[in-house]
Amino acid sequence: MMDLDADEVERWLCEKAPQDLVDRVIRARLQHRTGSLTISRAKRGSMTSEMFNTWLASSPIKRSRSPNRVTRSSGEWRHRLGLLDEGELFMELIRDVSNELDIDVLCHKILVNVGILTRADRGSLFLVRGRHLVAKLFDVTVDTELSEAVDKAKEEEIQIPFGVGVAGTVAETKQVVNIRNAYQDPRFNREIDHMTGYTTNLILCVPICNYDNEVIGVAQIINKTDGSHSFTEHDVEIFQRYLTFCAIGIQNAQLFEKSIQEFQRNQMLLSLARSIFEEQNNLDCLVSKIMTQARDLIKCERCVVFLLDLECEEASHLEHFGAKPGNYSLEKKASTKNSTDTLAEEVAVTQEQQKDVNFTTAFELGSELGVKKINKNVKPSKLLQIAQEVASSTQLLNIADVQVWAASLSRQPSMESDEGCTDHVPIKSILCMPILNGKKDVIGVAQLINKETGFPFTDCDVATFEAFAIFCGLGIHNTQMYESACKLMAKQKVALECLSYHATASVDDTIKLAQDKIPSAETYNLYSFKFIDFDLSDDDTCKATIRMFLQCNLVQQFQIPYHVLCKWVLSVRKNYRPVKYHNWRHALNVAQTMFAMLKTGKMERFMSDLEILGLLVACLCHDLDHRGTNNAFQTKTESPLAILYTTSTMEHHHFDQCVMILNSDGNNIFQALSPEDYRCVMKLVENSILSTDLAMYFKKKNRFMEVVENGEFDWQSEEKKALLCGILMTACDVSAIAKPWEVQHKMAKLVADEFFDQGDLEKLQLNQQPMAMMDREKKDELPQMQVEFIDVICLPLYKVLCDTFPWIMPLYEGTLENRKHWKDLAEKVEMGLTWIDHDKIEIPVEEFFTHKSTKDIEFTVTTLNTTQNSTKKSNTKSLDLNLDTSAAFHRNGAKFSSFRKKPTSSRSFRNRVSRSLYNSTASGGGSASMTSDPAKPSDAAATADQHNMISSASLPVFTSPASTPGYSSSGGGGGKQPAHTPSMSATPVKNKSKYCRIL
Repeated sequence: MMDLDADEVERWLCEKAPQDLVDRVIRARLQHRTGSLTISRAKRGSMTSEMFNTWLASSPIKRSRSPNRVTRSSGEWRHRLGLLDEGELFMELIRDVSNELDIDVLCHKILVNVGILTRADRGSLFLVRGRHLVAKLFDVTVDTELSEAVDKAKEEEIQIPFGVGVAGTVAETKQVVNIRNAYQDPRFNREIDHMTGYTTNLILCVPICNYDNEVIGVAQIINKTDGSHSFTEHDVEIFQRYLTFCAIGIQNAQLFEKSIQEFQRNQMLLSLARSIFEEQNNLDCLVSKIMTQARDLIKCERCVVFLLDLECEEASHLEHFGAKPGNYSLEKKASTKNSTDTLAEEVAVTQEQQKDVNFTTAFELGSELGVKKINKNVKPSKLLQIAQEVASSTQLLNIADVQVWAASLSRQPSMESDEGCTDHVPIKSILCMPILNGKKDVIGVAQLINKETGFPFTDCDVATFEAFAIFCGLGIHNTQMYESACKLMAKQKVALECLSYHATASVDDTIKLAQDKIPSAETYNLYSFKFIDFDLSDDDTCKATIRMFLQCNLVQQFQIPYHVLCKWVLSVRKNYRPVKYHNWRHALNVAQTMFAMLKTGKMERFMSDLEILGLLVACLCHDLDHRGTNNAFQTKTESPLAILYTTSTMEHHHFDQCVMILNSDGNNIFQALSPEDYRCVMKLVENSILSTDLAMYFKKKNRFMEVVENGEFDWQSEEKKALLCGILMTACDVSAIAKPWEVQHKMAKLVADEFFDQGDLEKLQLNQQPMAMMDREKKDELPQMQVEFIDVICLPLYKVLCDTFPWIMPLYEGTLENRKHWKDLAEKVEMGLTWIDHDKIEIPVEEFFTHKSTKDIEFTVTTLNTTQNSTKKSNTKSLDLNLDTSAAFHRNGAKFSSFRKKPTSSRSFRNRVSRSLYNSTASGGGSASMTSDPAKPSDAAATADQHNMISSASLPVFTSPASTPGYSSSGGGGGKQPAHTPSMSATPVKNKSKYCRIL
């Protein structure tokens, strides 16, 4: 009964009800129906993150369905649309496609809605790809399901070139084609009807254009369902108007599809980047992951990766290939080789070059099989041939038809087989790209084979593959570098084991030292700050070192096996190089100074036993493996040490050598320490050795002085104890400056020689002018540089230490005493009384000619009266010399003059004066006289000018002549004058300078 009433109501509404009433009923009904079109429109909104992720996770078929949407092919759907007038129907169908972003669903909706609008029997939609139309959906009726339509389109794989057939003509001309009799039109392909069994009568084909009036597709409808014999002008107008809106939807869907592809590509690259770091220790696993991700992303059947043998320097051969004229670059556009003529022109690599490209490893991922690795047995095949060409040209290849490509090149028959392929899938299309490392060297080739769609690889695929190849190259290069690093580390470990064996002391030497008696500390004078090692043999130096450990009770306190201590001391001595100063004896002196500061200087009251152990070890090891060059030289020469350590280069190396010796078999004197004590003592040793870098001293000096000025008496905090230990290390390292003078000036000679050797290296190797302290040509400035070194570093250091710890006053006093000697020597060098020879220091110049001390030398320095000299040229100066009649002196015929120079005189003048100390006369046996030869007025004038310059300055007073061997005053009567020595009189000038005196 209810059904009958419903039919009567429907019949009344259709036949008798006013139109406005029908419209109100329809709108009200649609608003209350859950599956209504109005509700579905209200739920269509902008894309959110949740929708985006849901979109990616779902299939196209599931995306098109909604629980609130009625099946489009149902009668109810068409009945509802039939209740709408034409305008409302048109707008509703536009809304239906406006927010659809899946291109397959969108095309299906377009064809179904067009069929409803025009009452067409079926339709097809083609999208533009290059210069071809590709059937997105084909022969879709209003009742065709989406899945059925999509599957049919994939099976057909219809491609129509522009200008061919009805649809191709429309795409070419952008004109609408309306055919009333298809079989009479030559553009119609009758074979399609023969294949489908369908009879085509009417065809309406309309281009789909974007905003720029570019064809992006073609829509085609066939036959009418209402029995009409043609598509009317109204149908054409409705079709065109609807496709105008559809074009917007198609472009939006295509852009969204590209964004999805870009998102997926970025996700793949991120995953690939993670794989690079996760699998960098295993090349096989890394390549397997890379191939799997590439195949899944670009949707191909197979993936192959060829790797070059870099150990055979194949990359260098490829670099030679790339140097050919017209060489290829990855920045060039990828070549799509569909034409044999174009292909023949682009291939520029010869057969011989391809044969030189040797791939030693190949990874292949098939459609059914897993990854297969082929080592050292890459058989000839088309894939190998293509890979060789890409590797030699470094150009990406996108080959649409491999068979045509191979045939066009007339390759060798043996190279055309598929031998070596795992699943024997026919090769249709291939995308091949070189894999480059960070240096742009080819390390391999990656290939993608046969797209799953059957079409050639697109430009989007090429772009994705380029990004993929970059990450692939980085990953493979990093993994290869990691494997190489592991091998190098293994080699280094072996080398260290060999070095440790040869660097440690021999068993015989250890046994001998362990059995020898160790003399007392007093025997070696270890408690004194004036300790001298010159008289000690090498064995005694080791015994003295052991005595310091024994005297501090370190062997018993830390349970150090005695033979281990002996072997460690011998090993440390063995690892010092025989350089002139920074050698084993320097280390011994530094350690002895630390011992004297601890014992005699009473610094041990501020240190624990563990700290005393660490300080002695640091002193003995602080210059291990010193090369006789400083940190600056390492940096200038870019030595491996400078690369390894950027700051305190040599000091870090010294500590590493210390650790190496301790880790050597039988040398670990810390073996009985607890883990905590071991950590503490190693930290102390490291900080103490690094503190011997003077750059570190200047950083710590101000802080130390600040603590001292604050009256600090508690040095037990960790920070202050480290500060104190660092300052003590510096004080011990430069303690040679406080040794007795006869030791100090020999030490300075050794330091200077080592510095000069470095200066020579800088001149020869670096072609640079060394600093003054390392320039052998400026060796006469050594005394003055020593004075500056004492004033800048040593005296401030020892002053602040002895002010705080007065028991180490001898270091300060010794430094002051040596400063006096260096200052005096600097003045003598400045006066010309001595020079700094390579082997001699502080020897009067006369001894270099007579080979013995010169006796009874009397000379006078006078001041010329410039006024009288200008008016009366008879005023002269002279020297009375009583000389020993040695044969050597007479052979040289020397004339001697000595005087102080002006403080403001230039270096060139000082050099001239220094060179004038000895001058050979023209006659071999003539008497020495400073009186100018009347025949040589120019020489006399020059001599007078020199004396005028000297006497006009305020000169310091000469030292006592009694302190200089071989000299006696002219009127003293104490010195003997041999009878055979000629006497030369001096005519004094009345205006004599008050600063001059007779020596």
